[in-house]
Amino acid sequence: MLNRRQLLGAGAAGATLVSSKAWGQTLNMGLPEAAQMDSAATAITARPNSGPDYNPVVTLNGWTLPHRMNNGVKEFHLVAEPVERELADGMIAHLWGYNGQSTGPTIEAVEGDRVRIYVTNKLPEGTTVHWHGLILPSGMDGVSGLSHPSIPPGKTFIYEFDLIKSGTFMYHPHGDEMTQMAMGMMGMFVVHPKDPTFMPVDRDFLIMLNAFDIDPGTYVPRIMTMTDFNLWTWNSRIFPDIDPLVVNKGDKVRVRVGNLTMTNHPIHMHGYDFKVTCTDGGWVPPEAQWPEVSIDIPVGAMRAYEFVAEHLGDWAIHCHKSHHTMNAMGHDVPTFIGVNKKPLTQKIRQFQPEYMPMGMSGMGDMAKMSMPLPDNTIPMMTGWGPYGPIEMGGMFSVVKVRDGIDADDYSDPGWYENPPGEMAYEWTGELPEFASNNSSRTILTPKPTSKG
Repeated sequence: MLNRRQLLGAGAAGATLVSSKAWGQTLNMGLPEAAQMDSAATAITARPNSGPDYNPVVTLNGWTLPHRMNNGVKEFHLVAEPVERELADGMIAHLWGYNGQSTGPTIEAVEGDRVRIYVTNKLPEGTTVHWHGLILPSGMDGVSGLSHPSIPPGKTFIYEFDLIKSGTFMYHPHGDEMTQMAMGMMGMFVVHPKDPTFMPVDRDFLIMLNAFDIDPGTYVPRIMTMTDFNLWTWNSRIFPDIDPLVVNKGDKVRVRVGNLTMTNHPIHMHGYDFKVTCTDGGWVPPEAQWPEVSIDIPVGAMRAYEFVAEHLGDWAIHCHKSHHTMNAMGHDVPTFIGVNKKPLTQKIRQFQPEYMPMGMSGMGDMAKMSMPLPDNTIPMMTGWGPYGPIEMGGMFSVVKVRDGIDADDYSDPGWYENPPGEMAYEWTGELPEFASNNSSRTILTPKPTSKG
């Protein structure tokens, strides 16, 4: 899963971020420059060199919006606009987003900061920005017609407020949400604690769960879909092109997951148990944190969990709704398990020689096929590991735990080599006896007659 497009710095190729010189030239001007990003790779943000110290989040296949200081206020410029997003290699979606991307850039600041966010509307209709979960004045809440007038096309509004609590929050429109959120308008807002010793971690990952309904061969989402989405994404990206979560053995790791889809998502991580340490409402006190191996993320909610990376390996992380780890899902596909389609296949190939029968023994064979697909479409299951097809898609990635990873290194280390004796293998010897049961009745296991 080596990602040739992975960025190791926010200023690397593919990103168009405003230089420090450009920021300096605008310090005393009205409107800050608007940073743009046109790459789908993960951009790493450097630790702050002034103010309270914090470890910046790593937004998988995303980036953090830069700011400028103006008389003690952190100023950001968010641009709502049509964008092209690479959902995966070979598939582009025509979406709406912010600053060249969907999902939008992550906004990071510190508890106690005053922020001023310029929002420029380059959409064909009015929009707003709701700061989901943040405590702020009513007039800054971003509900069209209630908090303030909608931002007309071509206009810029200012949101300004103090960050009175730390945590993980989201932003999205609160006007024509059915269209604008279905088109990809959403992002994350992280407020770090002003006390650097409060809940510190070595690696801090950020995932936004979102979904689209894009017909094969097309580019624009169907905005009227309520439940039957066919592309389940993390930060508007789908496996096998979601970057891995790379960590060093011994690191304390936080994973923050926000959900702005139309359904809940049970996020499961292999190889570890973890503690749930934060919700939308705030940090969970140590005595109230609870252990999980899967955490359900409700609609419109955020959950963060933490673990210590003690177990080397490549560990899957994914939504546990099985159809959310598939791409380009069809919802009316008949089941052909157990059906002999060979006679029918022979007849069809007289007219369509490339025809491939599918589904007679399950759908796993789709990960191995090189079927002709419509333009701008990817297979339902795809991605290869060191031992063959992974047979996954959608909301799936890999936590890669290694020895010797530098603190600022998030590059893909390649596949894990299992030590001798620590990998499942084929058995060719004599098989032991095995029990079988065809009754639906409860069968009680007898108590052992002796110890030992």
